[in-house]
Amino acid sequence: MTRPQVKEHNSQTGEEITRDMTDSELENYEAFQAAALQAIEDAKAAALAKAALLTKLGITEDEARLLLS
Repeated sequence: MTRPQVKEHNSQTGEEITRDMTDSELENYEAFQAAALQAIEDAKAAALAKAALLTKLGITEDEARLLLS
């Protein structure tokens, strides 16, 4: 697998450099991606749990909202 690349732009000179990520940048990038994927999975699990609870209670989301207001 090739490393992701970083594009650096010097606004004073207009120079653009495209380079491979450093080890540290790659580590941060991979950690961020893993955290983002975990957040998506957590949100999906929470939505499924909510839907299951509403089904178990036999009410709709709108009815639950009315009860909690």
